Amino acid sequence: MNSIESSVFFLPCKNLEETKLYYTEVLGLGIYQHTQGNLILDTHYGYLGFVQYGDGRPMATGVCLSFNCPDRAGVDAWYEALRGRPECQVQGPPAHHAQFPVYSFFLKDPNGYTLEFQKLDEEASR
Repeated sequence: MNSIESSVFFLPCKNLEETKLYYTEVLGLGIYQHTQGNLILDTHYGYLGFVQYGDGRPMATGVCLSFNCPDRAGVDAWYEALRGRPECQVQGPPAHHAQFPVYSFFLKDPNGYTLEFQKLDEEASR
């Protein structure tokens, strides 16, 4: 059966409006849907959703949202664009990771989620 056309991953957020501004203005993602209680962003390869529950529920822990770039130059370009922005909390320059076949760098979003801009090393993963 091949009836799935896309997916949405929903995460709790601290402040829906702040999250929307970060992902649209800082990262440049488009809004697929925005209602009073949730936000769905279009990554062009699926959707990323945020919900402000209002019931004090904690943020998800151990979450890493990885954005795949077409090449290492793309990873480097994102790094240069984001590293000087205080709201991004960039955690070091891009590097090839010994444990995983990936070239990437990490940063934090306003909710404390780890974001990764990466290029998968297809040769090393085979």
